[in-house]
Amino acid sequence: MPVRIKKLIGTVLLVLLVTVYALVATIVAVAQLAESGPLVHLAYFFFTGILWVLPAMLIIKWMVKPPKARTG
Repeated sequence: MPVRIKKLIGTVLLVLLVTVYALVATIVAVAQLAESGPLVHLAYFFFTGILWVLPAMLIIKWMVKPPKARTG
């Protein structure tokens, strides 16, 4: 797959990941943490704020991987 296409797909995936992840994290926080204290909110948003990096790293790693050399 050409590098430009991989980067386009990866960019779209990253934008979708961040958007969907932020929405889900916020919905979970509103539904589950309404009665919790500020320290629980801080811990939750700290954890979820860092957790999205793991799938993003995989997408970026795939994006920058050089294309396989064609044989033949």
